[in-house]
Amino acid sequence: MVRIDDGCKAIDGLKGDDGLWNSINWKKIIQDVNCLQVRIVKAVKANNKEKVRSLQRLLARSLAGRLKAVRQVTTNRGKRTPGVDKVLLDTPEKKWQQAHKLNAAGYKVQPLKRTYVPKKNGKQRPLGIPVMQDRAEQSLEQIGLDPVSECTADNHSYGFRKKRSIHDAIGACYNALRLRGSAQWILEGDIKGCFDFIDHEWLLSHIPTRKSKLKQWLKSGYLERNMFNPTKEGTPQGGIISPTLANMVLDGIELLLSSRFKREYKTHFIRYADDFIITGISKEFLAEQVQPLIEEFLKERGLSLSVEKTRISHIKDGFDFLGFNIRKYKDKLLIKPARTSISTIKSKVRKLIWMNKTTKTEDLTRQLNPILRGWGNNYRHVVSKTIFSKLDHEIWKMTWQWAKRRHPNKMLKWVKSKYYQSIGGRTWVFREKDDPNSLLKLGDIPIRRHVKIKANANPYDQEWQNYFINRSQRLLLGA
Repeated sequence: MVRIDDGCKAIDGLKGDDGLWNSINWKKIIQDVNCLQVRIVKAVKANNKEKVRSLQRLLARSLAGRLKAVRQVTTNRGKRTPGVDKVLLDTPEKKWQQAHKLNAAGYKVQPLKRTYVPKKNGKQRPLGIPVMQDRAEQSLEQIGLDPVSECTADNHSYGFRKKRSIHDAIGACYNALRLRGSAQWILEGDIKGCFDFIDHEWLLSHIPTRKSKLKQWLKSGYLERNMFNPTKEGTPQGGIISPTLANMVLDGIELLLSSRFKREYKTHFIRYADDFIITGISKEFLAEQVQPLIEEFLKERGLSLSVEKTRISHIKDGFDFLGFNIRKYKDKLLIKPARTSISTIKSKVRKLIWMNKTTKTEDLTRQLNPILRGWGNNYRHVVSKTIFSKLDHEIWKMTWQWAKRRHPNKMLKWVKSKYYQSIGGRTWVFREKDDPNSLLKLGDIPIRRHVKIKANANPYDQEWQNYFINRSQRLLLGA
């Protein structure tokens, strides 16, 4: 076994006077975990697999790693959703006890709880929810696996990765397609049931993590209507480690394309989770050479392309990717919100207003503003100003109908004076008198170009530390 030097001080030295969860110094815990993750990256870059695994074991045994794992599962969106045992880690005492139980010998996984969530196309997506203990165990292994996955990831993979976002993926699309001489054809790829069909044997053979735990998670099965169902393929949607596993399964496509095709073929690969695009010099090239190559790559891993969602488009016809429409108008590339996304926000606002027929104006505004602000901020980096203005007009019509319906016997002038105010030269501002909060105008959100992350940037690598510090400061300032 590789000897591990004492590079991280007091990684197991956290002992609160009263042993309570609330006494933990989280700043130090995060520093200690990050220290080991940095060392894992160094070992990966040195191609020292034995030391990588030793450092992963050290991280899994450390109290800092176990505490951070429990904190992750008790602060995310699923913290109030129990598994089949109906147990929640909802008190400091339970969290502290769970941290000390992690990575114990004789660990046995429990079945998943099967639920379904609706999809945009009307179908339902199966979701497997592990018990809290299994989530914490997965989080603990994921903390040691993520630095490895960052080192081996495709440069232009952006989904479920630290410090990367949808906007970085869209920025990569812009860079690949914006020039006059850029590729004109795009293969829009979608992997059929990515999480549901990944081959277990491939995962156990290629994922550098603790095999005994990984096999239990893959073979845990699920309970549906009190009946146990075994799992023979796929990873659980709902498992904390599943996104990292899926990324590692799909990593390698970019390298495959670059090694097979020369620059004159204009191939660029951009992926976000299981959605991806590949650019190419012609429709025939993408259909006859690229697509079969991708299908062969996926087949080895138990996956296949979705026939319904995989298509080849010309840039002048445009295509939708991650809720954005990307299209060239007379050799000028413009990226706008997709029509489906515009329709979705309009329907959401209309439904919310309809459900609040008798609600106070200030309460309706309080519900609408976060929805509008979130949608607007998502599209503030592309060509959205005209669409923002049109949506503001549509939302005004919805609120006007809402206001008139409440007072059918009142004069329209009276209705306007009650629900719309004049502020700073602007009329028809939706808010009641003496209410400091008004309905957000999407048109007021400034359009700012998003600066894409550098393709090979690694947040766990010390060489990139200053880059990420400066980048965080620029993003905080809105630059």
